[in-house]
Amino acid sequence: MIAKRLNQLNPYVPGEQPTDREYIKLNANENAYPASQKVSEAIKEAANDRMKIALYPDPDANEIRKAIADMLNKSGGVFANDNASSKMNFKITPDMIFCGNGSDEVLSFVFYTFFDSDRPVILPEHTYSFYPVYCGYYNIPMNRIPLNADWTLNKDKMLEEANKSNSAIIFANPNAPTGIALSTSEIEEMIKKAPKDKAFIVDEAYADFGDESALPLLEKYKNLVVVRTFSKSLSFAGMRLGYIVANPEVTKSVFMVKNSFNHFPVDYLAKTAAVAACRDSDYYIECAKKIVEQREDFTSFLKEHGWFVIDSKTNFVFARKNGRSGDEIYQSAKKQGILIRHFNTKGIDDFVRITIGTKEQMQALKKVLENL
Repeated sequence: MIAKRLNQLNPYVPGEQPTDREYIKLNANENAYPASQKVSEAIKEAANDRMKIALYPDPDANEIRKAIADMLNKSGGVFANDNASSKMNFKITPDMIFCGNGSDEVLSFVFYTFFDSDRPVILPEHTYSFYPVYCGYYNIPMNRIPLNADWTLNKDKMLEEANKSNSAIIFANPNAPTGIALSTSEIEEMIKKAPKDKAFIVDEAYADFGDESALPLLEKYKNLVVVRTFSKSLSFAGMRLGYIVANPEVTKSVFMVKNSFNHFPVDYLAKTAAVAACRDSDYYIECAKKIVEQREDFTSFLKEHGWFVIDSKTNFVFARKNGRSGDEIYQSAKKQGILIRHFNTKGIDDFVRITIGTKEQMQALKKVLENL
């Protein structure tokens, strides 16, 4: 009764959402701060328009695309860096943007649009764990390149393998779960050396908490596709919205895939909330700066207490403690009401990934870790 293809699937495992007690949730990289008041007000007003709820939404999400373009041109694609916008020498236009139901759906469309079944996609060994899931789902072979000893991407090996097989490249920047970011100049050097007729995908889910974005490179490189999300820096994980920014001709191809799968991926309320969020970006910029401040404070705390911590440009840290397994640290925190993330994956199983919360939440976690 069940199709044979299901035997090849290895589904993504999200961060747990237990309901047995109230937890401090630092395991899913959600934003520690709520959506802006303007978003809440916009949703309440929209919900009163019952006829709009009864009708289909705009299939191309045109109002959101314009709002996103305006927001990116203002911020330069990095909320935590006030100087990021100065590096944008051109204007992002709405026709460069495609929106979907969270960046996971957008990534699904990206994998279908740009990666073939007759050649492997090149990706890091340790990166966002949905990438291998989509490779299995769409029957796309993959070539997973081990990270360097310092946990950075092995750029030379990725390029070597991409050119050998004339393959596309995808990676998260900053990377997950390590939190390390390549500079824009490093990304540009990779694009120059990568196959020109293949897509070069940079997943910037966490870029707003870092220093730089690859968005300025879109002016020069038509094969560059930047994937972004509202879930992290825009406190939108519960609403679902993701998008890509790319050359308009490239974006048209993703629309073709969308229209062959789900004509209306962004609903009316999500559209309303997203536009309000973009127009209140100053609020989210302040939230991002608070998170970065807590990230640096928490990183210093861990190092002072003998932890190995990878310096992060995200809203989480990736760390390990000699003499303690990753699972032991995770279980100890959970018993005391704090959820952090442990990946039972060879090579990183001694680490835990800890989302940066509010000052009060991080103080509670510090007390737990001091008593390990």
